[in-house]
Amino acid sequence: MQTFAYDTPATLAEAAAALRREDARLLAGGQSLLPAMRLGLAAPSALVDLGRLAELRGIRVEADTVTIGAATTHAEVAAHAGLAAAIPALADLAGRIGDRQVRYRGTIGGSLANDDPAACYPAAVLGLGATVVTDRRRIAADDFFVGIYTTALEEGEIIGSVGFPRPRRAAWQKFKQPASRFSLVGVFVSEGPAGVRVAVTGAGANGVFRATELEARLAADWSPQALAGASVSPDELVDDLHGSAEYRAALIPVLAARAVAATLG
Repeated sequence: MQTFAYDTPATLAEAAAALRREDARLLAGGQSLLPAMRLGLAAPSALVDLGRLAELRGIRVEADTVTIGAATTHAEVAAHAGLAAAIPALADLAGRIGDRQVRYRGTIGGSLANDDPAACYPAAVLGLGATVVTDRRRIAADDFFVGIYTTALEEGEIIGSVGFPRPRRAAWQKFKQPASRFSLVGVFVSEGPAGVRVAVTGAGANGVFRATELEARLAADWSPQALAGASVSPDELVDDLHGSAEYRAALIPVLAARAVAATLG
């Protein structure tokens, strides 16, 4: 009979040690891993539950940055008054993830580690030029997302927190798939210490990406009008039963213009 281990470490060091067990997987909110296990798509021999690690929870708002612990839930991000004042777009994004049950269980670290190609948080992390801090190093957003369900995290590496520079202005627009509430297309725009950034989720065949042509237009003129006539190539976009690559390509500049308008309103 196959044995199964369930660890509840009290420190990040203990979690890292438990994760060295063969076929062990981290459990944060469980919103991705548990459904995969139910469907037989994942069969770990051990779960390392991060739920008791106080050092991975909480939100710290400072003059130039906002730091969010990896085990902080979407609901906590959405409800934090200091964060909402510092980066309203990030609080708005968190408040529109999934449904209430998902928001009270899902965590920012779990979402980023899973890197679903239609998840919301990757767009905020890339769109704000955030830094992912692990138990080993600091990873810039531009280096963190490698592909669909693939990040720069090494085996056994654990996300501890995410540091967001406070932008001058930012906004989020999401065109959701009604059944899953994931982004059919989601666009996060910002202007701040990392320059002008436009990050797109839900549309890229290789996951979240930056729309560099839109960034160049907005760097010259931060206005919805600057995106009139802008285009995004459909060549590397998702083409499925929910929407063609051409449809998604047409949505991206429209949603980006709406997001820019929101920052000016």
